[in-house]
Amino acid sequence: MSIYPTRTAAHLAIAGVVVFGVGIALREAVVVAWGGSILVAVALARAVTLVSVMRIRAAGFEMLWTGAERVKRAKPGEVITLAAEVRNRDTLAARYDKLRVVASPAVETWVEPMAGEVPATGSVKLAVHVRALRVGYHGIYGLALEVRGAPGLFEVPLTFANPFGIEVVPRSLARPMTLPHGGRSRTRAMAGRAGRQRGDGTDLHELRELLPGDSFRRIAWKASAKRGKLVVKEFEREERDVVILVLDASVELWSGATGGAPLDRAIDLVATLAVHHVGQGDLVGLRIVGSRELCRVDPDVGRQQIAKISSALMTHTAVLDVDRCGWDDSDIAVQVTEHLRPLDPRAVSDLRANRIDKLVGRAEQMLSHAPFDRPPPVGKSEQDAKLRRYAACFGLHVPPRMEPDRGRTAVALAETLGDIARTKDRRGRASLVHVVAPPPDQMDEIGKSVRRLKAKGAVVRWTAPPVAVPVREDQRDELPPLYDVVERAVVMRASVAGLRGEQALRRAGVKVVRATRHVEAPLPTTGEALDALGQNGRDVA
Repeated sequence: MSIYPTRTAAHLAIAGVVVFGVGIALREAVVVAWGGSILVAVALARAVTLVSVMRIRAAGFEMLWTGAERVKRAKPGEVITLAAEVRNRDTLAARYDKLRVVASPAVETWVEPMAGEVPATGSVKLAVHVRALRVGYHGIYGLALEVRGAPGLFEVPLTFANPFGIEVVPRSLARPMTLPHGGRSRTRAMAGRAGRQRGDGTDLHELRELLPGDSFRRIAWKASAKRGKLVVKEFEREERDVVILVLDASVELWSGATGGAPLDRAIDLVATLAVHHVGQGDLVGLRIVGSRELCRVDPDVGRQQIAKISSALMTHTAVLDVDRCGWDDSDIAVQVTEHLRPLDPRAVSDLRANRIDKLVGRAEQMLSHAPFDRPPPVGKSEQDAKLRRYAACFGLHVPPRMEPDRGRTAVALAETLGDIARTKDRRGRASLVHVVAPPPDQMDEIGKSVRRLKAKGAVVRWTAPPVAVPVREDQRDELPPLYDVVERAVVMRASVAGLRGEQALRRAGVKVVRATRHVEAPLPTTGEALDALGQNGRDVA
């Protein structure tokens, strides 16, 4: 068990060493005894503190979450409060200090009170405040504090491993997912946004003369007898848009401040479009593309489709897959071991002995304590995939890969658009394709796919997420002196590249929709995002 001296104990120890040394130099037994007694007192205080903390832990010093929930849902920018308590089952009171939350950096946390005393056989109520920053599944791993023994000269750090899950859904999708079931629907009927089209239906459009190729079943015999020539019934049906949302989730788009990165903005734009078109009664689907196609959600309507799109945005934009993660299989094994340490100390010895199979077994046994139940990400091997699933279920934070995806993303994006154009199913044939991605550097293959879509009658719209989000004024004092120069240079370079890409898109027949302003964190509501885009209805992008 680790133990650290307080400032008072450190000063006493230094004073004892100095007095002891001076006594030896002066050959004064009294001075030597005085310095030695100070050192002995400090050592005795250390031993007493260690014994008292071990006694408290053995009697039962624990942290518990109040309530049965182990997962809390929030939206970016929202602050939620979790209730917890620290219990002391010993007959002596325990003083603690520097109470803090151990959590993913994708959420901001603070706890009240940060210091206090847990009475004997009593408990202290805690309020853990959590501010969601980024869409996804994030974990609170527990609480850490420092317990002071009876003399108060030494502190013993303790960690309570009690996982809790924070499910951060896109802001625009948060309200539709939390509305109660039943009641009056706020969306259009299943027939969709009424657009009249000739074809098989129930509403009579007109009577016209029989033409070669018309079915004899559509002949209006009574009308034909009156007119003296064969006429057929032409019906009309209601049609609705089939909207496919395509999101570029390249790993380099995660660069930037947590909650203000380009991919954070892109996810919010896609969520806004999904809510808008589902509310209009359109069939809405989703494709997420990186260096490969990461996810496909087939077009559908209704609240269940909103839940599918939200789950896809939260799961498949993450970077736990081996080809998107900045950690290899050995790094993941080390991180899982560190997380397992307070839950099962034997995991450390397994890693030191290079027994990855035992480590994987212990990790799978602990999944029953995980707040989430996530599918296994793509791993280098079966064991690596299982360890990555452990990280996903506990909401462990992993960094994105440093190598960019842009070249491979352009190829995957062209293949995805081409696949959308080749769809023959009438229910899945896109009439409107929204691409939320930076303007591409390579237009050859993407241009071919766009032309195929236009030949099929689909409208293609392209929206680029903000490249850089300005730093708030209250944070600029903490930045290095050259930050403003570097920021302007990066923004200028990205803007020039974006303008060139937009020109190439327009030449290919793509309607480019540009956001009219930057949106600061927290992310905007659905109406604010639609206003920022300056579009409405079918022209929304």
